[in-house]
Amino acid sequence: MTEQITTNAAQPKKSRTLIFFIASLAISALLCWLLYVPEFTRSQTYVLFLLFFSVCLWITEAIPPFAVALFILAYLVFTLGNPFFNDAPVKIDQYVNTFSSSTIWLMLGGFFLARAMTKTRFDERLLRMTLKLSGNKPANILIAVMTVTTFSSMIMSNTAAAAMLVASLSPLLNNKNNSGLSKALLLSISIGTATGGMGTIIGTPSNVLTAGILELNNIHVDFLEWMKYGVPVTLLLSGICCFVLLRLYVKNKTPINTVFESNAESSAFSASKKDRVVVLVVLISTLVLWLTSSVHHISVSAVSAVPIVAFTLTGIITADDVKSMPWDVLLLIAGGMSLGLALESTGILAHYALQMQSLTINPFALILIFAIASMLISNVMSNAATSAILLPMAFALLPGFEKESAIAVALASSAAIFLPVSTPPNAIVYSTGLLSIKDFRLGGLLIGILGPVLAAIWVMIVRNWM
Repeated sequence: MTEQITTNAAQPKKSRTLIFFIASLAISALLCWLLYVPEFTRSQTYVLFLLFFSVCLWITEAIPPFAVALFILAYLVFTLGNPFFNDAPVKIDQYVNTFSSSTIWLMLGGFFLARAMTKTRFDERLLRMTLKLSGNKPANILIAVMTVTTFSSMIMSNTAAAAMLVASLSPLLNNKNNSGLSKALLLSISIGTATGGMGTIIGTPSNVLTAGILELNNIHVDFLEWMKYGVPVTLLLSGICCFVLLRLYVKNKTPINTVFESNAESSAFSASKKDRVVVLVVLISTLVLWLTSSVHHISVSAVSAVPIVAFTLTGIITADDVKSMPWDVLLLIAGGMSLGLALESTGILAHYALQMQSLTINPFALILIFAIASMLISNVMSNAATSAILLPMAFALLPGFEKESAIAVALASSAAIFLPVSTPPNAIVYSTGLLSIKDFRLGGLLIGILGPVLAAIWVMIVRNWM
């Protein structure tokens, strides 16, 4: 009986998925036909259709985002490199080699660090230590949680950071006497994971994808240089939002009982002290090597081998851990890079950029427009997919400002937290039942407005400063 109910419930979902897929196919074909010009080569026509079809699939989620990325790779190989479909076949190695790019290895190193921290409960220990230092005043607790959320999201998955914080704070969140503080803490997790992800290259898949696309265009941005762009925006946004949360939600200044901190210790995973020391040493070593790559000239992707090798040799990361890592994210990044490369190499972007040369828009204004568009689109689709679509367009319209436009788009994509489904951390904090949909409007509007503006302003300041 249970199996029958499950099967019946799955039927509408499958039907809806099929409808969305067919609708995406039809809309993409129509748009391609409307925008087709006789000067287009077959390669350009194929890639133009691929752009529209990928966007429609990412928006409707007719198939999973990583499946769209796989489709992109297969489609490019099948059409552009096939003499039966393309009268001028092109070299397709560049489109499939994105999965082995240095950007992918950088992200993989981040996955190993995050998994090791979670498995040894190193992240929870850091949270409890922070809460002990903050004391029992509500305002201090909120500031401490926002700080931990922001900085942990710089080096680990924002989803993992949100899940860890919500689980660790559950005794405090479920206390009905602290409803205002509970809302503030949950919103600080939602906002902190978004702003923290802006700070480093490995903070979000969008950042990694952006660095990869820049590298394909012979523009290198290392770990430390990204932080010059991302960290100031992160700190400013986090500070402003924390201040607003304190003023709106934390009005009771009565000290709170935080005895749950010591009780959490007994239920922690029984990782040995040696394992936690290894994680700490590897974490510090990796971060130092990432930050000083301009000194020792070892690429950040090569440094990623440190956590990968160290954690597997010591047994902290096992085969099961590797299998459970989000490989779908890596596929999404590789597919997005391939799509951007195809749009550029086939000359489609150059064609439309030439058509828009008559527009005299200030570069800062255009960067701001792209940043706002990135934030808006990322509320309904993956921020990595958003960057894959917008970056090639920005490069074509802003020659000489590729780095600034790319980083502004990536930072702004992390500012999309208006809806409970906009990001996984939003979904996690909403699942507690302590927040309503309207509670997300505060952070969504605040970050959504300030994020793109600050990102656009800061990248231009850094450009002029450097």
